[in-house]
Amino acid sequence: MFQIGPYTIDSQVILAPMAGVTDRPFRQLCKRMGAGLVVSEMVTSDTRLWNSRKSSYRLNHAGEAEPRSVQIAGGDPQMMAEAAAMNVARGAQIIDINMGCPAKKVCNKAAGSALLRDEVLVSDILNAVVAAVEVPVTLKIRTGWDLNSKNGLNVARIAEDAGIQALAVHGRTRSCGYKGEVEYDTIRDIVDSVSIPVFANGDIDSPEKAAAVLEHTGCAAVMIGRAAQGQPWLLREIDHYLRTGTILAPPALEEIREILLAHLQELHSFYGDYMGVRIARKHVGWYLQNKTNGSSFRKQFNTIETAADQAAAIEGFFDKASTDGVAA
Repeated sequence: MFQIGPYTIDSQVILAPMAGVTDRPFRQLCKRMGAGLVVSEMVTSDTRLWNSRKSSYRLNHAGEAEPRSVQIAGGDPQMMAEAAAMNVARGAQIIDINMGCPAKKVCNKAAGSALLRDEVLVSDILNAVVAAVEVPVTLKIRTGWDLNSKNGLNVARIAEDAGIQALAVHGRTRSCGYKGEVEYDTIRDIVDSVSIPVFANGDIDSPEKAAAVLEHTGCAAVMIGRAAQGQPWLLREIDHYLRTGTILAPPALEEIREILLAHLQELHSFYGDYMGVRIARKHVGWYLQNKTNGSSFRKQFNTIETAADQAAAIEGFFDKASTDGVAA
């Protein structure tokens, strides 16, 4: 349990913001599955782009559990401050600033982890956003730009001085992307150097790994990203293990069927039939990537054009798996 401003977060498991993944249906599912906090997909700080279809979905937080955390990205302090204030007006209760995304299209606009190269600009952005809103502001960073410029420790101190109330650290540099060893030692050093809650992120894919990372780093929580894709129940399993020290049994085939069908229905409802059918394809691919016959089923599933036919295909897949006696 830890605090972010006035909010008590009662689980040490946080869902990482992931563009194209952590939309409202997935966030709500992961919250039900045991995440103490879920963070929205990255929203551009250029509010002129908010009229786009993509932004309209990313800015939709109707019916979400509190506290609602919204991540913004950009490289201009004034634009970031305005975007933060406008998100709060739309219901955001925590503003999260992205200085961790390694994607080229984000870094080429001097946003995301590219900002780590300019500590003065980092300070200016953080101070501008904190001053612009009355809700807590959090930050996500990497350990630095590349192996020769690892300044995560400096940036963490700058963040605390600016009034940032929690810090998520992906334990790799921007140049590492998602490859190579995660620097849990660096995360531990950051924890030791600041007094705000720090969240460890990077390659945490099992309850045992989560516990080991918490023990090693002294973090307040673990942040789970890619490992939750297609297995949102991992959040529940990690939460259970951290509370009790015992391993929760994996979900039975029937429960996976129910979770997937409910997720499918939420996607269709949220995006409408046309978009929902297309976005459902990647999620179904993640759910079934390790299942018997999952690969051949996915190819066929990706040709289906209607919501009803998608649901029927999933029912058929699980009926066959159940008949064949395939384990979850």
